[in-house]
Amino acid sequence: MNIDYMSRALELAKEGIGYTNPNPLVGAVIVKDNRIIGEGYHKVYGSHHAEINAFLNANEDVKDATMYINLEPCSHHGKTPPCTKTIIEKGIKKVIIGLKDPNPIVSGRGVQTLEEAGIEVVIGILEEEGKKLNEIFIKYITTKFPFVIMKTAMTLDGKIATYTNESKWITGELSRKYVHELRHRVTGIMVGIGTVLADDPSLTTRLEDSKCCDPIRIIVDSSAQIPLEAKVLNLESDAGTIIAVTEKANKEKIKMLEKKGAEVIVTPSKEGRVDLSLLMKKLGKRNIDSILLEGGSELNYAALEEGIVDKVNVFIAPKIIGGNTAKTPIGGQGKAYIREAIELERLDFHRFGEDIMVEAYIRKKGG
Repeated sequence: MNIDYMSRALELAKEGIGYTNPNPLVGAVIVKDNRIIGEGYHKVYGSHHAEINAFLNANEDVKDATMYINLEPCSHHGKTPPCTKTIIEKGIKKVIIGLKDPNPIVSGRGVQTLEEAGIEVVIGILEEEGKKLNEIFIKYITTKFPFVIMKTAMTLDGKIATYTNESKWITGELSRKYVHELRHRVTGIMVGIGTVLADDPSLTTRLEDSKCCDPIRIIVDSSAQIPLEAKVLNLESDAGTIIAVTEKANKEKIKMLEKKGAEVIVTPSKEGRVDLSLLMKKLGKRNIDSILLEGGSELNYAALEEGIVDKVNVFIAPKIIGGNTAKTPIGGQGKAYIREAIELERLDFHRFGEDIMVEAYIRKKGG
């Protein structure tokens, strides 16, 4: 057993980022006589799984070889046949698995099927790395709620705009490029109506090497205030736009939005606003497994209060704006006591030019 081969499987799996949702990111490496003789990854949702692509890539007979896979192979019929069946038929002698599949219809069954066929199975190699890579899949497949990343950018003194509401650009070009990589990674991108009215964003992915795909645009707009001329309603894009409103939204305006091609989701109002938890449930039913929240301060606070945020990516630029009226990333009423503060854990730090990005996870209550 060699963890370098599992590392290679994880690297291969990353090639599928942005193309496999809501399926996981999986890579597979076939090793024989201490040589890699085949490798593959899951390229596109609905296509061959990593194991099958590795077999197709093999340059010699795979009988009695060892296969390294970062996620337990499937043993059920989905959009493709079960990979365990092919692994058995090909005569693989040993299977090294990074992470047991959290999918309730798979978890443990793939391993059991392989072992019953006489194949040696080892589980848990680079498991934490595997969990990190597939954090979106793990959350979604076990809860059917999207994995939500809250992204915000601010100056060193915590401002997201000047007192005149100018915000372009707080961060540098490398940070902005990474944000587009984040957009490519997720299925949906969510903003509030305030952002649309102030900036009229396109909410698309702009990467030179991106073959596709724009995220689905989700606008939280309780009263359906969005102008029909807004860019998000008038794009030539491979992704649609969802407008989330409450029952107080004008029904004629809803019809006009639908005529523009937007999908309108109506939720009962919660304190006069869209019920974000219910919205997440509805989005999850639409196979939206992940959302990049690029909201303004009010939507960010509401999302944190509602408990829908899993992870935060905060970009900090070496600039100082100052001012008592300049906005901060998180608005709302705020907390009365320090003990009520939302806590973060598993902090990591990244540099993008002169900017620093803090990546952290919301510490769940009781966690």
